[in-house]
Amino acid sequence: MVEPHPIRLHIDWTRCDGRGLCTELLADVLERDEWGYPIARPGTLPRGADASDIPIPAHLAAAAADAESLCPLLALRLRDVIGRP
Repeated sequence: MVEPHPIRLHIDWTRCDGRGLCTELLADVLERDEWGYPIARPGTLPRGADASDIPIPAHLAAAAADAESLCPLLALRLRDVIGRP
C-alpha cells in the first residue's frame, strides 16, 4: 500500500520541454520517458491517481521545492493536499 503524502508535484506537460533537471533532483520518484519528459517511477503513484500529480515523500520536500523553483519553463507546481478530499 502506498502511504498518503501531504505534498504532490504537478507536472504541466504542455509547458515542459524535457530538460530533465527535475528528474535529477527527484531521482527517487521521477524518471524520463523515451522523449525525455518526466514521469513517475513505477510504484510511486497510488492506483487510479492522476499521472501528472506525483506524491512527494517528506524527505524529498526540499528537493521538490528546488525542482519547482528551478524549472525554466515553470512546468512544475507543488500542491499541498493536507485537508483536501
